[in-house]
Parts: sequence; C-alpha cells; structure tokens
Amino acid sequence: MNAPDKAALLPDEQRIVMTGIGLTSPAGNDLATLRDSLLNGRSGVQEYEIRYVGKTLAGICDFPVNQYQSRKDARRGTRAGAVGIWAANQAVANAGLDWANVDKSTVGIYIGVTEHGNVETENEIYQIKQFDYDVQFWSHHHNPRTVANNPAGEIALNMGITGPHYTLGAACAAGNVGIVQGAQMLRCGDCDLAIAGGVSESIHTFGIFASFKSQGALAHHADPTKASRPFDTSRNGIVVSEGACLYVLERLSDAKRRGANIIAEIVSYAINTDATDFVLPNPERQAQCVQLALKRGGLTADAINIVSTHATGTASGDAQECQALRSVFANCPNTFINNTKSFIGHTMGAAGALELAGNLPAFQDKICHATINVDELDPECDLPGLVINQPREVNRVTYVLNNSFGMLGINSVLIVRPML
Repeated sequence: MNAPDKAALLPDEQRIVMTGIGLTSPAGNDLATLRDSLLNGRSGVQEYEIRYVGKTLAGICDFPVNQYQSRKDARRGTRAGAVGIWAANQAVANAGLDWANVDKSTVGIYIGVTEHGNVETENEIYQIKQFDYDVQFWSHHHNPRTVANNPAGEIALNMGITGPHYTLGAACAAGNVGIVQGAQMLRCGDCDLAIAGGVSESIHTFGIFASFKSQGALAHHADPTKASRPFDTSRNGIVVSEGACLYVLERLSDAKRRGANIIAEIVSYAINTDATDFVLPNPERQAQCVQLALKRGGLTADAINIVSTHATGTASGDAQECQALRSVFANCPNTFINNTKSFIGHTMGAAGALELAGNLPAFQDKICHATINVDELDPECDLPGLVINQPREVNRVTYVLNNSFGMLGINSVLIVRPML
C-alpha cells in the first residue's frame, strides 16, 4: 500500500477538488458521451474544408450554441467564446451550484488557449478584400474579438462573473495550465470558486492547417476516422480539432460545506520548459516535468495507474514522448498508458483538459480506454502498459497522470485522484 500523497496531508483549505465539468468535443458534448465514444472506439474526426487549404480533416464540435447565448451575442462574439460559454455553463450546472445566489465577485475564470485572434483577423481580411481593402468595411467588433483575454471575458459577460478573468497562452499545454492556475489562485485566496481549463477554435483558421501542411505534419487518410493514429508506424501528422473543457474547482473545505459531489482531487502538477527548439520536443525535459510532478505529490512512478499521453501523431513527437515515459515508467507493471487524440484529434488549447476528462470515469469503472488506429506499433513507441485498440480492465485506478506539451518547449503534467 502506498503512503498518502502530499495533497492528502494538507489542511482542507489548501486541498483543491473538481466538483463540476463541462465540455464539448468532436466525440460528444458531455462526459458520459465522450466516455462512451472512448470505450467503444468511435472517432469524431471527419472531412472538412477551409478556404485556401481546401479539403482536409478535422475534429468539429456540434453543440447548441444558442442554449446559453443569444443569436446577437454569438454573432458579435467568437467561436472560442462560444465553446467556452457552453462548457462553463455546463460545468456550473454539473457542480450543482445554486448559481443565482453565488457571489460572482468571488469567482475566477482561468482559460488556457493555444492562440487567439487569428480566426477573426483572417475573416476580416478576407471580407475587406471583397471591398478593395476599404477600412470602412472593417468590423467594429474586431478589437474585443481579438484581445487575448476574449474567451475568458466572453464567459464573464455571459455569466455575470465579476471576479478575475484571464486567459493563459501556453500553446498545447494550455488546458493543464488553466487548471493549475485555477488551483493556485484558490490556494492564495484570489477567488473562492474557479472555472478553469482550456478552449480551442483552431479549425476556423486556415493558417494552422497551412502551417502544419507546409511542415509535412498535417494528417491525411482515406478514412477520416483513422487519420489520427499516434504510435502507429504509418502516422503522418496532426488532425486539427476544436473543443473546450472547463472544470469548477473549489477548496475541499468549501466543497464539503455545501455537500458537493467531488469528481477528483488535484494531487500535484508541474510546468517546465525545454529551451531547446521552437517546435521539436525534448524528451529529457519532458521526463523531468513528470518526475517533478511525482516528487511534489510525494509519489513514486509505480503509484500512477493511468498515464494520458500528449502524443499528437507526428513521427518525432510521439517517439520522443515515449522515450521520456520509458525513462520514468519502465518498471511499473501496474501503470497503463493511453491516448485520446486518436479519437478526437488535437484540440490544441483544450487538449490537456479534455484528455484528462476522458480518463476521469476510470476511477469508477476501472477501465483504461485504448489508443485506437494502431495497426502496426512503431517499435520506438513500444511502451510497457500501452493500451491499444481495445480498452483494458485494471485492478485499481487511484492516480491519473496527464501529459500536455506545447510549442516553444512548454511542458505540463497534472496528477489527480478520487477522494479516498
């Protein structure tokens, strides 16, 4: 039996728990639907066409935008704002909060993003081109749409939240980073309730597709559902996707006081930087980030039951992450490893938060969902405990470790567990 982790030894006022979750993904608009897709091998990737790039593949969200937004507000806002508003309202409802009587000045909003403003800028330039670049046709909504705090700000406006709100630019590590920030702000008393996670509107900018295509890193396959194939020898790149996943975070003392249903407790986290390349990951730094999260949590590697990988389906990135994981978990027979991008593609700023969400039900059902589309495992990605193509029942799930890495060498690791 492992010794208690360090989080369990903290006073309740310093222990941070997840009490609500809201999401939209290419494989479902709530956790139950997403989990069902993950356990039954259903990919959410489909054909997609975007200007200048043409036909490609993407993960697209389909949710009732106007359930929480008026048509006018949706038109003047952004897609990132829309997915964020959906997820935030769903998270609050899922948390069972008496929202009408919550003091909105005590609520903080911490949203991770990969990028923001590209979609709106591209659209405006495309439109003004039709008018010979006459600036009188430039939208007066452009500035509030493109400021970096927009997704968090749109949530604040929609929900009447008057506490702090901001976004955190952390490339594709942003979903984890948003959660970490929310936990830190609760611990330092900046807020009493945090809405935290990540959002992405990436499929609406042609630039991201064009850039990945120019790098030879944009996935393609005759069957869209098989395009995202981390760890497979024939993997050929990233499937760009949109999405959002936001959590309600509270101090354990507050959650107990109101009798909240606790989904998971944040045990530990770590963020570090490669400082070696704009794009290529550094497996040594990634391993150090994982080891730092374990050390901060007072955990040994063999305490981790599920490792949710970042692996994007690129030739070098997957192999390098596997190298990092092999150095940490090589002698851990009770550690199982999976990947969620094989189902939904790469949801960029939402990736860390969504991929964590997909593994949370394992605390109850004791199943590690698989990585799909692995027809021939790349020997460089052959890891002990790698679960491929079929879900695997496991004896216990006490700790889930979530990897999320991004360009410019940012690495993030988050460890959670159920309330014991």
